[in-house]
Amino acid sequence: MALEIVETLFRGICVGVAASITVGPVAVLCIQRTLSKSRRSGIVSGIGVACADTFMAMAALFFYSMLQTQIEQYNTLLRVIGGIFVVIVGVFIFAQNPVPQIRRNRAGKTSLWQDFVSIFGLTIANFIMVIPYILAFFAVFKISGGDMADHTFGGFMRSLFVIAGFFGGAVGWWTLLAFVINLFRRRFRPRHMLTINHVAGLIIGILGVYTILSTFFDIFPNVGH
Repeated sequence: MALEIVETLFRGICVGVAASITVGPVAVLCIQRTLSKSRRSGIVSGIGVACADTFMAMAALFFYSMLQTQIEQYNTLLRVIGGIFVVIVGVFIFAQNPVPQIRRNRAGKTSLWQDFVSIFGLTIANFIMVIPYILAFFAVFKISGGDMADHTFGGFMRSLFVIAGFFGGAVGWWTLLAFVINLFRRRFRPRHMLTINHVAGLIIGILGVYTILSTFFDIFPNVGH
């Protein structure tokens, strides 16, 4: 039981990190605030993103559970589609240039609370793009919506650990990013964001390819057993 809890929590953490690791407009804003204002502003902004993403992850998991029968029926097809979607996202991230966005952003004099609320709202506003993205990573890390449909205490606890792991992974990523950016503040250049995007794009693309291959081939059969 303890091993199952740890595995469920770990899968949730993986999805939280994977969903946060991209350097899009929201991430650029967090980095801009870290550089222009303070590390605390960057961390609080990151927590705002993590809270919004966690809220959408709950919605995604609930949506997943509502379609559980159809998902199980077309599990192979959906995993392949999810893997292809993740690969496309990885390629898009790899090719994206965040430098112009960094140069356009200007951090004003706002409180930490305003930093949190503004970026929370900005992230929620992109729910049409974010929820399918999170759903794809649920498929990648084999998180089942059946846990939400399972009304037993065990099912509730599994869902709780998935969401807790997701939130922990997201907060951990944003906090680490703010610390690293602040640590290298004087050496940081906008072009370094290209490197981050390339690495993130490669990692996400590889996850997508792994998902597609693992659907048809038993890769690492002893993992998780």
